[in-house]
Amino acid sequence: MSGRDYRSSGVDIAEGEAAVERMKSSVRRTYNPRVLSDLGSFGGLFRADFPGIPRPVLVASTDGVGTKLKVASMTGRYGTVGADLVNHCVNDILVQGAEPLFFLDYIACGRLDAGVAATIVEGMASACRTCGCALIGGETAEMPGFYAPGDYDVAGTIVGVVEESSIVDGSGITPGMRIIGLESSGLHTNGYSLARKVLFDLAGLTPDSRPGALGGATVADALLEVHRCYLDAVRPVLEEGLARGLCHVTGGGVPGNLKRILPRGCGAVIEESWPVPPLFTLIEDLGGIARREMRRVFNMGAGFLVVVDEDSEARCFDLLANAGGRPFPAGSIIAGGGIEYSGKEP
Repeated sequence: MSGRDYRSSGVDIAEGEAAVERMKSSVRRTYNPRVLSDLGSFGGLFRADFPGIPRPVLVASTDGVGTKLKVASMTGRYGTVGADLVNHCVNDILVQGAEPLFFLDYIACGRLDAGVAATIVEGMASACRTCGCALIGGETAEMPGFYAPGDYDVAGTIVGVVEESSIVDGSGITPGMRIIGLESSGLHTNGYSLARKVLFDLAGLTPDSRPGALGGATVADALLEVHRCYLDAVRPVLEEGLARGLCHVTGGGVPGNLKRILPRGCGAVIEESWPVPPLFTLIEDLGGIARREMRRVFNMGAGFLVVVDEDSEARCFDLLANAGGRPFPAGSIIAGGGIEYSGKEP
């Protein structure tokens, strides 16, 4: 007598077990002596030892990769999206001065492919190793009927630590302070719904198209460029206590994110004097999108902002440059409110 089984309903337990086996070696390479559990435990164990931090404060953040995953699905290139996720989350807690401790991931799909899941996690593990963060747990959920075959969703949670007296919250920002920008590597993980609509639906490009504006790169190459991590670049500035405010430029662009750290009575004038990368202008031109809207959606080449005292601007600039941050002047803090742009039409 034959019967129904879980696999016939769309969930393949064996494929899930195969995915875990393929992940193990890359995940274990992120472990350090503070990790007390192993892959497969119900919960990840991490020893809370913070030598040299008298008043440790934990900082946590959760985020996802968004519809950048659609580009990965279109191309079958999943090797970068795991690093995108980790780097995004590292940057989010870096804004408050935190060093990453450990990371947990969540992968959901319609039909699990062990190779794809392992590739995504290997990207996470590589990024975790680079920033000294342990990947101590995760979940892979196969959900037929909820996600279409070939669709993946990826999210993660990071926990870091900062000394309480070293928290950077923007409360000390005052008019006259300067804003230093750090180059982005591309769209990072925001604005992909608009980018895909313009490039693929309106302009009729394909992932393999090579528009002249991209200098020989394919559209897929440009869209899948890894979200940049700013930890190493910003760390020397934090160590010298020069940052008055930090801003990770994600969805909402510079206007939507910088205002999150400005105290009441402060605004900013942004000097968009840096060269806007060609991918942004390509989207802008092909979509007929107003520059004001572009600034609201995309980072426009400025992936991270550092607010410093005017008299420490030069020192901060040197520290960022020496650490590979690729800094540029981005504006200043003014009295009042709101984010204004100078030198270019909105």
